[in-house]
Amino acid sequence: MQPKASLSLQKHHHRAEHWVVVKGTAEVLCDDQTMLLSENQSTYIPLGAVHRLSNPGSIPLEMIEVQSGSYLEEDDIIRLEDNYGRG
Repeated sequence: MQPKASLSLQKHHHRAEHWVVVKGTAEVLCDDQTMLLSENQSTYIPLGAVHRLSNPGSIPLEMIEVQSGSYLEEDDIIRLEDNYGRG
């Protein structure tokens, strides 16, 4: 993810996610908690949690995302806010 970029505010009905920072700094919003993660740190996004990933830093953010659940397709993304005009 490029510096100063962010994903849509979203949730999933059928999957949870584990995020691991490989390079850079991640700002993670999960429900009502915001946290900063740096290299080798991780977080768990539970099924149904409202979440957003942002890169507040000045270098590209590299992450590993592990999805788990009964359905892992992209149409399970429910976007609540989107900077890119997607539904």
